[in-house]
Amino acid sequence: MAQSVVDLEQRRYERGRQIVDKLDRDADDKVIAALSDIAPDFSRYIFEFAFGDIYSRPGLDLRSREIAAIASLAALGNASAQLRVQIEAAMNIGLDRDEIIGLIIQTAVYSGFPAAMNELLVAKEVFSARSRPLE
Repeated sequence: MAQSVVDLEQRRYERGRQIVDKLDRDADDKVIAALSDIAPDFSRYIFEFAFGDIYSRPGLDLRSREIAAIASLAALGNASAQLRVQIEAAMNIGLDRDEIIGLIIQTAVYSGFPAAMNELLVAKEVFSARSRPLE
């Protein structure tokens, strides 16, 4: 019996949520909450497409995917909120501060020093927030 479109979409969504859980267990709820009042379907698209389809493809491990995500976002130079999330996720799966700083510095060659400098400041914020004790 053929699977319905709804079943296939639900499988993509669940696959995506499983990937996001590996990167940052709290991210699911944060994304859903942030978009619930303006575009509730958009969080579903993120889980289905970005994580359920792209991140779950064979060929790269999560570490490599996070390296690519950080490099891409840093090179854009205008995606600080998304970069912050990806730096957190990368650290959650084992990348360290020096690796992340190195990635961002490497992007200066291709995207310029202003973009790299801005994104290093984002990384600095993430590192600082992670080193603060929980209240």
